Amino acid sequence: MSLALATLIYEWRRYMAAVMALALSGLLVLAMTGVFIGIGQSFTAQTERSSADIMVMRPGVTNMMSGPSGVPRRFIPLVYNHPDVVEVQPFDNAAGTFQSLETFDPTLSQAERAKMKGPKQKFVMTSIVDTTPGSVTIPVDYSPELVDALRQPYTIAIDETVLPVLGVKLGDKAIYNGQTVTVVGVLRGYPNMMQPVIVMSRDTLRLLGQADTGARVGPLMVKVRDPARTQQVADELNKLGNGQWKAWTRQELADANAGAMFEEGILVIIIGGCVVLGIIIGVAITWQTLRGAIMANIKEFAALRALGVGMPSLRRVVVELSFWVGCVGVAAAIGLTWLVKLFAAANAVVIGLPIPLLIIVGVGLIMIAIGSGMLSLGVLKNSQPADLLR
Repeated sequence: MSLALATLIYEWRRYMAAVMALALSGLLVLAMTGVFIGIGQSFTAQTERSSADIMVMRPGVTNMMSGPSGVPRRFIPLVYNHPDVVEVQPFDNAAGTFQSLETFDPTLSQAERAKMKGPKQKFVMTSIVDTTPGSVTIPVDYSPELVDALRQPYTIAIDETVLPVLGVKLGDKAIYNGQTVTVVGVLRGYPNMMQPVIVMSRDTLRLLGQADTGARVGPLMVKVRDPARTQQVADELNKLGNGQWKAWTRQELADANAGAMFEEGILVIIIGGCVVLGIIIGVAITWQTLRGAIMANIKEFAALRALGVGMPSLRRVVVELSFWVGCVGVAAAIGLTWLVKLFAAANAVVIGLPIPLLIIVGVGLIMIAIGSGMLSLGVLKNSQPADLLR
């Protein structure tokens, strides 16, 4: 065991402030960035959790949040021409007004509706699934019971975060676009912070008179025969399309959607501010903590110099000590962020923590710790062997 690691283990109390400073700095950056990633994941949860291996969108679209990505309906049989494609379904959406049946009263005037307490009429987005067993549009975490329930006419499912907003609960009836629907399922992990979203089957949408029979449909969700050949099939579909469409693997599209969140100027400013604040807090507290700890051990360093240990070796001990402090700080930051993620999940808030983000923040925290240690090297000049005689 090295001297630096032994010092950290046996005198951990002196370095706890530095570890906590690094941990809180990492928590600030990870939590804020994770929240924004989670917002993006909530927008695309239904496609990313589906059994679709490939998404076919119009050319020029860089992600699912960059604008209209639908294609002409005639592309569906063209995609079926590939021998490895077993299912193609459009990912369609709809929209409408929603109000709980308890607060719905067609005899009320506009002014009386405005004075009414409790949830009022809301504008909602509608996600569509096909309830055929094993359909490519069904998210893999939908239970068979939920799919069976949505197979019934005039039924919907709602994420648990939206229930209070819309003023309904499981089993309640509501008015959607002037027609009665029943809440038969409560989803978890599909929040949308921008707009309430409900889920219904394509058959129910057709009964409600909103079925899209036009020349264009939403992006095409494609299931292939052998998922191991997904990338190859996507490349072949792009050649088959001859520039008419762009085929994305699900992972490619998920990465593009995640990156799109950081193209928003305001998000970059917020996250950049958190990073700068985290660096300032981490460097300032870690530097002062390490400096104080070295000063507290200055006689030990003086004794090492008296035994013939040179200043370069002592500097390496301090830098190594800073490295181990950074490693412990990274572990603490990830642990605290994981606890925050669990707490957020319990309250239906999604925090995304991709591995690349953890690596980037971890390396950054270690660099902060090493930099703080290097700023503290000047204290070693006070480790004069003659001071041991005083």
